[in-house]
Amino acid sequence: MSEIGTNLIDAVFAELKEKGETALIPFMTMGDPDLGTSIRLIQAAEAAGASMIELGVPYSDPLADGPVIQRASERALRNRISLLDCMEIASESRRQGVKMPFILFTYFNPVLQLGLENFFNLMQEHDFSGAIIPDLPMEEDEQVRALAERSGIHLIPLVAPTSEARVEKIAARARGFVYCVSSLGVTGVRSSFHAGLDSFLATVRQAASVPICVGFGVSTREQAEQLSEKCDGVIVGSAIVRKVEEELQLLQSAEETSREKGLTAVQDFIAALKPRSVRA
Repeated sequence: MSEIGTNLIDAVFAELKEKGETALIPFMTMGDPDLGTSIRLIQAAEAAGASMIELGVPYSDPLADGPVIQRASERALRNRISLLDCMEIASESRRQGVKMPFILFTYFNPVLQLGLENFFNLMQEHDFSGAIIPDLPMEEDEQVRALAERSGIHLIPLVAPTSEARVEKIAARARGFVYCVSSLGVTGVRSSFHAGLDSFLATVRQAASVPICVGFGVSTREQAEQLSEKCDGVIVGSAIVRKVEEELQLLQSAEETSREKGLTAVQDFIAALKPRSVRA
């Protein structure tokens, strides 16, 4: 088990702040289409300029996920991809030279099945910096939060415009960053965001002592640049997972040249999302 020191998420945000840059945080469903390809897609994301990455654990009943990510989970679950497999993907990616922080995105039931202490021990062992558990409400997270703090893992909260009175309390106790949900409903590509997004982000910014990042529906560089004026990072999930889905035939080809073509297509797509604007 590695020693607890400066969390890599904090180090990356500090470096980006010095440069006046906005973090690009892709989400990918692990095991879609297979474990080996997931590792290569993580490498492609880092090469494309990703600052950190959310490794999504495929789940059969994903409350927050839209149809694109649900389909990716179904493909991964057909290969019996587990939470432990997703952790091993992180370790193997490290062995392959990936440097960026890893954030595990998982629902609470797989965590409970592992056991809370065991889960955080494994998170340390596999060099994760953060965890997002979307179905763990603030009112019930005391034990998980204590174990995360002890392990040096950031428990990253989601906060939505509908959180209302809870927004400030959630933001004030956040670690790593606050994941601000830009739109109502499940994940998915959108052409516009919640009408009150600006005031919502201002409320979160005032309450939080950590960076704030925006996700749910971000799918273009234009949207990323628009949001980067108001936040420290943009999270892109469904648009990238959909691009992986579009390239499945190449990614699963028996020919290495075809697989490389599919990986390059995904890498170019992620690179094209990175905000060009530099914040003062």
